[in-house]
Amino acid sequence: MDPITTAIVAAIAAVSSSAIKDSYSTLKTLLKKKFGEKSDLVEAVNKLEVKPQSEARKAMVQEEVEAAKANDDLEIVQLAQSLLGKLKRHPEGEKVINQTISNVKYAATSGTSTASISNINENLISEDE
Repeated sequence: MDPITTAIVAAIAAVSSSAIKDSYSTLKTLLKKKFGEKSDLVEAVNKLEVKPQSEARKAMVQEEVEAAKANDDLEIVQLAQSLLGKLKRHPEGEKVINQTISNVKYAATSGTSTASISNINENLISEDE
């Protein structure tokens, strides 16, 4: 899960400290400012707040973060990383972050493979013709 989605999901799950609330509010305000209050990303975050345990809504936030290219915005990424840092220092924070990351249903995968090409016919044309 990308740092923005992880920060949003973990903050929603652990919003008890005022420092975390303030950092989360700042991140969400910045998302609204950059992408609009009615953007798909902000709407996905709002829906996740209503049902924070929903894996489908977590996946939707991640999808909208990617679609909006929010991970390319240095200011947003820095705020998300700062929020994650506060969450890690918060009692139970590391547990929430680890749980958030381990519950990801749609993770990026990679792999390797081999391919072969056969039955290729080569037709040579002589320059003398």
